[in-house]
Amino acid sequence: MGLDKLNQLYRAVILEHAANPHHYYVVPDATNEKTLHNTTCGDTVNVSLHLDSNNRITAIGFAGQGCTISQASASMLTDVMLGKSKDEALAIAKIFSDEAIGKKHSKEELTELGDARVLTQIMEFPARIKCATLAWWALQRALLTEPGKEDHSD
Repeated sequence: MGLDKLNQLYRAVILEHAANPHHYYVVPDATNEKTLHNTTCGDTVNVSLHLDSNNRITAIGFAGQGCTISQASASMLTDVMLGKSKDEALAIAKIFSDEAIGKKHSKEELTELGDARVLTQIMEFPARIKCATLAWWALQRALLTEPGKEDHSD
């Protein structure tokens, strides 16, 4: 597939997720939740999830507003993380975060990102990195904050 056609495919996937976001809701019985703001552009995302007794994500959603990239990224994140264990989710989020700062991973590891893999192309545009990573950072913070405790590290 030519580079131009590949870029068109990436744009189509991102636009589809932004226009029709998956799991756009606040999980009513969330065990973990975090809201983050991107003060650079005004994006806000709240990631909420429910971990069962086996530390598996049985429900995940997001709410908030922002640019196409931040909303698409949050939608893709929810698709990838549903059903994952806490440790799996943190490992996958680390792969995504590493890619954002230029640390490369194998093709096999990148497949763990699902549709969100297309967002690694956004990393070529430094101004959009925070937009793409906001929901992923919120997920990490939600998972690393003990349930019932507040995370005041904004």
